Amino acid sequence: MNQRFCTMGRAPSAAIASCHKQSAEGLERTAIMLRLTLRTLRYRKGGFVATFIALFFGAAIVMACGGLMETGIRTAIPPQRLAGADAVITADRSVRMATDAEPDEDGYIEYQYSTLTEDVPLDAGVAAKAAAVPGVARVVQDIAFPVALAGTTTTGHNWASATLAGLNQAAPQPGQVVVPRSSGKQAGERVDISVRGQVAQYTVAGTSTQSVVYFADSDAQRLGRLLALGVVAQPGTDSSALAKRLADSLGTSATVLSGDDRGVAEHPEAGQQSEILITLAGVFGGFAVMVSMMVVASTFGVSLQQRKREIALLRAIGTTPGQIRRMIFTESLVIAVLATAAAWVPGSLLGGFLFERLAEYGVASPVVQFHQGWIPSIVGVGTALLAGVIAALAGARRASRTRPTEALAEAAVQRKWLTPTRMIFGIISCAGGLALGIISVTVMSGPIAASTAGPAVLCWAMAFTLFAPGATKAVMALLRVPIRAFTKVPGSLAANNTKVRAVKLASVVAPVMLASGFAFAQIYTQTTSAESAQRAYTESLRADAVLISGTGGFSPDVVDTVRSVPGITAASEWVTSAGFVESPYDSEIGDEGLTLQGITASGASLTAVPVASGSLTDLSGDTVALPVNHASAMGVTIGDKITMRFGDGQTSPVRIVALLEPNDVYDSALLPARLLAKHTSEGVASQIMVSGDTSQLAARFPTAQLADRSALTEAYADGLETQAMINYLIAGMIILYTAISVINTLVVETADRRREFGLLQLSGAHRGQVLRMMGVEGAAITLAGLILGTIVSLGTLVPFSLAALDTVVPYGPIWIYLGVSAAAALLTMAATMIPTVIALRTRPADTVSAP
Repeated sequence: MNQRFCTMGRAPSAAIASCHKQSAEGLERTAIMLRLTLRTLRYRKGGFVATFIALFFGAAIVMACGGLMETGIRTAIPPQRLAGADAVITADRSVRMATDAEPDEDGYIEYQYSTLTEDVPLDAGVAAKAAAVPGVARVVQDIAFPVALAGTTTTGHNWASATLAGLNQAAPQPGQVVVPRSSGKQAGERVDISVRGQVAQYTVAGTSTQSVVYFADSDAQRLGRLLALGVVAQPGTDSSALAKRLADSLGTSATVLSGDDRGVAEHPEAGQQSEILITLAGVFGGFAVMVSMMVVASTFGVSLQQRKREIALLRAIGTTPGQIRRMIFTESLVIAVLATAAAWVPGSLLGGFLFERLAEYGVASPVVQFHQGWIPSIVGVGTALLAGVIAALAGARRASRTRPTEALAEAAVQRKWLTPTRMIFGIISCAGGLALGIISVTVMSGPIAASTAGPAVLCWAMAFTLFAPGATKAVMALLRVPIRAFTKVPGSLAANNTKVRAVKLASVVAPVMLASGFAFAQIYTQTTSAESAQRAYTESLRADAVLISGTGGFSPDVVDTVRSVPGITAASEWVTSAGFVESPYDSEIGDEGLTLQGITASGASLTAVPVASGSLTDLSGDTVALPVNHASAMGVTIGDKITMRFGDGQTSPVRIVALLEPNDVYDSALLPARLLAKHTSEGVASQIMVSGDTSQLAARFPTAQLADRSALTEAYADGLETQAMINYLIAGMIILYTAISVINTLVVETADRRREFGLLQLSGAHRGQVLRMMGVEGAAITLAGLILGTIVSLGTLVPFSLAALDTVVPYGPIWIYLGVSAAAALLTMAATMIPTVIALRTRPADTVSAP
């Protein structure tokens, strides 16, 4: 295209020569600009290092989040018990849910997909289909069921599946078991093993290195369900090709796993945790990208402000605006490339560190291998490059357009800051934060309102960052009077500086505002959300105590035995799971399905769920109590039937016997405990809620744990605490990143004032006065940043608190606010005073004469 443009209207040879000449001139200009850029960086080490650090940490955080996402997508789990299988077949754990979308012109209907939460049995006919696939030598059934041995919960399996683990000892006979070597049992001993609350004695036939219990095939067939098939290939068969043939043959009726994916069959919960990990990485990765752009823009802006005189002189000697832009663009590109290259390895290490912490909190499975390949690294590189380039172009735009005489005048003190672009994007950001706040108050309720909190704080942070010079002027005007009143001469100097240098001061106030605003919003959002969920959950229970099984569950007759104990007024089994409404279509149901709770009808009084109509005492057989909003969305009422799909994939028609008031925390449906328990992995209830005099229960059920009602709320609180720790961990990384920006900006800005310090000393101010002046300025910057950060956080916290707790004040101890404020003050003062002390070591005359 360029050559065609150059040759228009010219002889071919002359045109080609002209194009070659233009290309050579372009390359020469580029080389000159690169040399100028490198020389500029050499004399501006402070700005270079500050921008480098901001880009380095931003790229590392984004790469780490990318690694978490890749790990969740891969879900690589090296198989152990099924290592001898070339491919493993499991039931399809995905569930298809209808939507209200109309069929398109081809008759295609859009569906949503979710994941089943319980063990999903595999159809026995799949084994015959798999065995008929070319290349299959044999198919081994893996029958599994939960067991409790010596107080430890594990799983039982049929002995035939032990061949896949490489065990070749004598097979156990009916009534015999092979137990883990870690159990301390020896061959010939008798052991008590509980299966779904039923305790039976077995003879130990041997031990193995596996952590599971192997039963005789006939016993396993009686006690368990077929959950997987191990496929052994014929010699010389390619396992990947075999897995593809198996998948083509079985279609959507089953899932074929190969390679490291085979381990998912041994740890199905890891797949569910991986989905959470993907979502978590995506949310916080996007959050990190936005914060990175704001931090880099702020840091690069400070660097450009320090070079106003240099850019003005370049404009005065004839440098064109385009050349200025290219110089700054080249400089940002060089820094970004160096920073992202340096962040490649640390980003992977940071991702591994975050994954290990998430595994400790139970969010990620420790059996999953962490992976961070080139894709997340490239994303991190691209993000850092994009942030650097955007920040550079935005900062250079006005400098390159300014006329030389105006630029020289503005090099000393910058007064203009509000551009049309800044105003437009600032107004849009304010409107976004306001809209999200209105949605939180009017539409959201309970802890789910937290879904708008993250985007809202980003909107307000962006708005206040764009309007930082004006906001800083306003806050400093309020602080100027008390500063002069309480600090006398140093305060008067500091107050004058805050007035004259208000625009420059905004560049150091903004990072303090971002760090404190993010910290206040993230921490108090989590504490308020946890308190809202805890209150609602506690209010839904009326039990005095809870009986917790120590043998993997209670047999169905135990609840009647508990009810017959003298002093017990009510008893109810307690089962939890998740399911879906198969039909009719429920527009209220979310991607994760509907929370299901199983209770005993005779003990329904222990569940304080407001009933709109009907009665919970009718919960027996195939029945359900639905929230009113779900029933209304489906157009059903009491007496109607709906089809439920349970967590194990099984469907069953159930009759509606009651309608429940909607819950602000989560929508849940109530079912008979025995109906729901059949569709869970455990198969029975593991908790029984009781009320009345519970003093005799401990003696009657010695293998169970008796705890007060706080055991249920504490278990629920543990889940909330885990979620809180996740948010604190990843949000803490972002807050730490903004704190680094605070240090960066203040150090560079303070170090750049050496000439000013020298002039003050030459005009009569002694070293102590300069130090006190900077101390007052640092305190003013801290207060201004905290005030603006508080306003930023309140734009998120007030609407969220109204939605979650019906109060404008977020829940949480005051020491959180004081702690964050103290940390911000410590960082700000250290980043201000240390460079000041270093700068004052130079003789005043030398600093004034320095370039």
